[in-house]
Amino acid sequence: MDLTAVTRYRRATTRADLLLAPGERVLAGGTWLFSEPNRDVTGLVDIMSMPWQPLEVTDAGLRIGATCTIARLLAEPQVAGWSAQPLFGDAANALLASFKIWNEATVVGNVCRAFAAAAMLAACATLDATAEIWGADGTIRHVPVASLPTGNGTNTLQPSDVIRAIDVPARALRGRTSLRKIALAELGRSGAVVTGRRDPDDAITVVVTAATLTPHVVSFPVPPAAERLTEAVRAATDFYTDALGSADWRRHVAGVLATRVLEDLMEAHA
Repeated sequence: MDLTAVTRYRRATTRADLLLAPGERVLAGGTWLFSEPNRDVTGLVDIMSMPWQPLEVTDAGLRIGATCTIARLLAEPQVAGWSAQPLFGDAANALLASFKIWNEATVVGNVCRAFAAAAMLAACATLDATAEIWGADGTIRHVPVASLPTGNGTNTLQPSDVIRAIDVPARALRGRTSLRKIALAELGRSGAVVTGRRDPDDAITVVVTAATLTPHVVSFPVPPAAERLTEAVRAATDFYTDALGSADWRRHVAGVLATRVLEDLMEAHA
């Protein structure tokens, strides 16, 4: 652990405990927090002690609590009619992380980190998930998960905001899904991830992540022609260049992966 400046630790059991003092950070799985020096972190507030259910299955859909690990989400039995549920497993396998990390890392934590290649964020965005955010002023607001990231590793959350849960609507869970990815190395971090959903009414949603700094969501009331989808995907304005791929390459492969996702979705309904 590299958090050498930490001098205090406390366990949260009530909402009042979630108010952070200067230098404090929320701790859930801690798989990222403990992996970096983070010398500005002087205190930890552990939310795994909060009396929250990790998962709740209701008629409205799936509620993923802030304490739900990736492993716990994947262990949830298949719910009848929720044909999109396997997308969570596909997303977990797209992460550059072992099953050991799955046992500690939380779904909400992956969303909060807002990395371009955050695969659980990609799955939630594809399923029209909404984040329930608890503010330090006592307010509660609901924000689409797809709109939380503002860049690679940045988001719209305020310092004392806590995502209480992520709500995935049942209507989205009844759709068919696909995930396609590419990386420059066989075991490397994804250079582009494209996910898609086809609803029972034939509406199509396609999401580009990893290739863009923020999720790029395109939706169609009916299945589009491959050329139209490719054009919409490549219209994203935040394809970026780093050691794992150039912006031009990412734009190109995102279009290719999108057409393959569309083919998967069409075959699923054939």
